[in-house]
Order: sequence, then C-alpha cells, then structure tokens
Amino acid sequence: MKHYIYITIVAVVFVAFAVVFDTFPRSTVSELEKRELATFPKFSWERLADGSFTSDISTWFSDSEPFRDVFMTLSMQVKDFIAIAPSDDNVKFHAGDMELEKGDGEHADGKQSTTGKAEPKDSMTIDEYENHINADENAKIANAGIIIVGKGDKVRALMAYGGGPKGCVGYAQAANKYKEVFGDKVNIYCMVIPTAVEFYCPDKAKKRTNQQLPTIRNVVAHLNPGVKPVDVYTTLGKHANEDIYLRTDHHWSPLGGYYAAQEFARVAGVPFKDLSHYERRVVHGYVGSMYGYSKDISIKNAPEDFVYYVPKGVEYTTTYTNYNINKKYQVTSEGKPFTAPFFFKYKDGHGGAYCTMMGGDTKLTQVRTSTHNGRRVIILKDSFGNMLPGYLFFSFEEVHVIDSRYFTKDIIAYVEENKITDILFANNIFKAYSSHTYGSYLRFLHQQWHRPGADSTKPEKMKRDSVKLKKQKTEKPDSIL
Repeated sequence: MKHYIYITIVAVVFVAFAVVFDTFPRSTVSELEKRELATFPKFSWERLADGSFTSDISTWFSDSEPFRDVFMTLSMQVKDFIAIAPSDDNVKFHAGDMELEKGDGEHADGKQSTTGKAEPKDSMTIDEYENHINADENAKIANAGIIIVGKGDKVRALMAYGGGPKGCVGYAQAANKYKEVFGDKVNIYCMVIPTAVEFYCPDKAKKRTNQQLPTIRNVVAHLNPGVKPVDVYTTLGKHANEDIYLRTDHHWSPLGGYYAAQEFARVAGVPFKDLSHYERRVVHGYVGSMYGYSKDISIKNAPEDFVYYVPKGVEYTTTYTNYNINKKYQVTSEGKPFTAPFFFKYKDGHGGAYCTMMGGDTKLTQVRTSTHNGRRVIILKDSFGNMLPGYLFFSFEEVHVIDSRYFTKDIIAYVEENKITDILFANNIFKAYSSHTYGSYLRFLHQQWHRPGADSTKPEKMKRDSVKLKKQKTEKPDSIL
C-alpha cells in the first residue's frame, strides 16, 4: 500500500510540473538575473539541417521556464536552509559585464610583452591598502566564485579578480595614443577604478582573488609623461570604512564616485564643491546584480540604501543621443538628440537604481552647465564611470560622457567640434584590462561607423595601431582562483 502512495505522489508531482512547464506562459525577463531570457528561434531549413534550430529550441525551453525567478529563489532558500554551498573544488570565475582578458601586454605564461616601449619607472607612489574593516571575518564561496562576507544586514558580495601584475598595458597605451594625437591642446587623464574585493576581502579568502594594486601600478608605469594618472586607489582606501561600494551590487556607490571625482578635479586643477552643495536622496530596499551572480539568498535578504547626490546652485541641461542595439550589443542605429533629466527617479526596491545617473549606458550624454571657465571634459567610461559626471557640474563648462561600447562617431572630429579641453579615461579594472575596451578607444580615433553586417573597410592607420597592441590572442586568465 505504501508503494502505491509513493508512486501516486511522484506521478502527481510529475504531471504538475509537466503542466506548468508545457502549458503556462514562458518567462521573458529575469529580474533576478537582470537580463532578457531566450526567445523562440526563427526557423529556416538551413538551421534545421545544421542542428542549430533544435539546439536553440532546447536553450529557449530551459531558459524561459515559467516562474523561473520563483523556482531559482526557492532553490536558493533550500540551499541556505540546509547550508549547502558550491564546492570549493569546482569554483569558476564570473565577471558579468566586467570581462577580463589576457592579450593586453601579458602573455598566458605571465611574461611581459615586448610590445611597445620599454617599461618606464613608476612616476606616482600608490601605497598598498591594508584591510582593517573585516580582515578577520569568515567568508564562503557562492555561485561563480563570488565571495560572500558577513551576515545579516551587513552581508557583502565580492567579485574575485584574476588579473596579473603585468597586465593592463593596452589601456595605458591607449591613453598614450590619445595624448600623441591631441598633443598639448587636450589634457589626458588615466583612472583605473579598483573593485570592492580589493578593500573588503577577508584574509581567509585572499587566495581566491589576486591583488589589484600591482596591475594599477603597472598602468601608471606605462603612461607617457604627458598623461596624468588619477590615483583613486589611495583615495578610496582612505574612505573604505564608509559606504563607497554597494554591498549587493558589483559597482561602487555614488559616494565612492564622489571621492574619485574630487581627486580627478584636484589633478585637473578645476573647482570642486563638497557634499554640502548637494541634496541627498535615497532609494530604499535596493538589491543589485550580485544576487543574480551569486545566487545566494542572503544577498536578497539584506537590501541596502542606494544613496545619491543631486547638485544645488548650478544650472545644467542634459542632452542625450540614444543608441539602438541588437542582441549582440552592436549599435544598429542612433536616435535624434533630445533633452531629459540627468537624474532618473526610481521607486524604493527597484533593482535598476544604479541607472539613476543618465538612465543607463546605451547613449551619448552631453551636459552643459552654468560654470563658465572654458573647460570641457569627455569621460571615456564603462558603467562605473556613470558615478563621476554628476559631481563635475561645478568643475566644467561641459561634461560629455562616452561609453566604450556604444560610440559611433570619429572622436577626433568630435573633440574639435565641441572644443574639448580634457579627456578622462575612467574604467573599472576589469574593463581596463580588457582588449575590447582599449581596442574600442583606438577605434574611436578613426572609426567609420557601419551598421552590423554592412561592408566596411578599417582605415589602415587604425589597423596598425590595433595590431600594435593586440599581438597575443585574447583569453580569460587561468589564474583567477
């Protein structure tokens, strides 16, 4: 009799899951993973013959399961309840949108590339940071190698770093190239933004991540004398006991961006206003990207305040040009310029609060301020750089924000047309390490934009510059964990 009851229960569960997965509406967006899910593939006889159509159907079926986020959250809650964590023996590195590659001055064996000039001496001393905040805490390794530190409402998720001490040369050489092209007419600055793991990784988990300071020092060592380094590593280290990084997101916080912008203004020799000239605003209950990356329920259960600062006493007008992109994140077209607020308002608990500044990345942003000092800056950035421009309205007459992934114009012509006086490279260390990033910055100097799939001819000068910096094949480093 007991066997029949067991078989009946299993059968009911099986039928229930079959009904749910085969008949209920498919999920299209995952708030947990912060991405659009796979869509049903387009049919063609060629794709059917080569097997790609059936493979894509399998991907769509598993990726768009009904109630995907509900089931994933339930799974995390069960694992947390029975204290099951991913095994340390099979930890993989995951960087989300912060891709890290070899090929920009470091070979796979760790030897320094001979590409470019001989390594100059470090012209700026950057002191090593010593963790006095949570050095003695325990840590666990969650999904994708994410390091989870702390408990309760103080829990923090850290993304491990796998770069080497001789990497990131291409980023420095891209800044050098801009100085060579623009000469004395434009000031060039180079900022490498460290991530939270550098300041908050407990001693017991340090074997899971590499130090970022040696890489940053290597960038500074390869900058030509005309390029001005901006040391935000030391600046952020001095304020590490403040909320300069988000606990539940892989980004830094607006407060971290404030201190970095202050240091940049000092190096650039422009005015800067302290936080008494800003209005403090808060989005309560924010849970960022690290919940989706780590798949650790403790991150969801520890929401934080997303605190940002809106300048007072300065007038500014923000103009955007939106880029339309395809699923491969290629720009397919661009819209007409339009004016809109610089600061977007999000409700409490909204997972998109990091997009408060400018509403995201897929656009060209131009801010004209009431500060009349003849200084106009371009910020060449990734998503970390979004935290900087809002603090520079007192410092520059114009602030132009260009993302490394979505710019379609010739930047030489752009600089001339807009009378740019300063260019700041501001990228987190993962993006600075990536050949895609510095390759894009080189392409900006001579690019002729074509829609994806159209015939295009890369200018010979840009070919030479690109080959000069990309002789090695690019691959993810094998020394990450």
